[in-house]
Amino acid sequence: MGMMYSHTATIKEALMAVAKIAITLERDILGELDRLVRRHVFPNRSRAIQEAVREKVTRLSVNRLARECAKLDARSEQSLAEEGISGEGVAWPEY
Repeated sequence: MGMMYSHTATIKEALMAVAKIAITLERDILGELDRLVRRHVFPNRSRAIQEAVREKVTRLSVNRLARECAKLDARSEQSLAEEGISGEGVAWPEY
């Protein structure tokens, strides 16, 4: 069952564009979330969920970068790097 909860906006939130959404959580997860709020780990449910989503999105981005880097050929990249180093005395073209 999804419910919307209201909270007082912090200065940072007031400066950022935010949107209210309704989400559905399993009861046990909601219980854990409420325990974290009661223990003052987070000021409110919204902040806890915002931070969790932000961390997950960041982690996915980092993992994507790692996957893309794994596709690179180390010898080819080393060769390109060495080519750039040997040409350091060459002036950059003007734009």
